[in-house]
Amino acid sequence: MEGRDAGRELSTAVVAFHEAVGASLGVTAVDQRALAVIAGAGSVSAGDLAKEIGLTPGAVTGVVDRLERAGLAHRAPDPADRRRLVITAVPGAFRKLFAGLDAAMAKLMARYSPAEQAVIAGWVANTAEILREQTRLLTKR
Repeated sequence: MEGRDAGRELSTAVVAFHEAVGASLGVTAVDQRALAVIAGAGSVSAGDLAKEIGLTPGAVTGVVDRLERAGLAHRAPDPADRRRLVITAVPGAFRKLFAGLDAAMAKLMARYSPAEQAVIAGWVANTAEILREQTRLLTKR
């Protein structure tokens, strides 16, 4: 398989996996992206989340509603400004769903030397940056 075909195959498999995760939780791919932002930040305001993922504040309300219903996040008053709400990811919420993937990926990576793992990690990081840039170009953000 050529690199271009392998990249397309990887992309399709990742999307299918996240669709399966979302279907099992009752959340969308956008909801999962929002959860990744929330978890990465520790906590985030709805307004900041909206800016980060390119949604309106009203749309973010629906995202957070679904994440709360799924037990993946919760909102609470901001301790620094009780007029604002902050959204926080529930610790370990995705761990159970990703446990099989994590174990399989660890087994796969164990096949490679540390030098090969560094090359793979570099390729993945560079691919992610290209995808983020192409996303920005498509969404004009």
